[in-house]
Amino acid sequence: MTQDEIIEMAIQGHASTRDAIRWAMNQEREVVANWIMNKGFATGHGDSIVDLLDQLESQIADAIRARGQA
Repeated sequence: MTQDEIIEMAIQGHASTRDAIRWAMNQEREVVANWIMNKGFATGHGDSIVDLLDQLESQIADAIRARGQA
């Protein structure tokens, strides 16, 4: 195996490891975002505090998901 082949294998290995780490991070973000949305802090009874909590849950989940897009 030539030095160039070894370097190419190392680069490919690094890329697949990096991709795997990014995938795992995105999965973790989605789990946390879904947990926030399903935690049930807000019940949707039309109360102004409950409406505020609904909005906050959604904004927090969106912010968590957006971290994966940055």
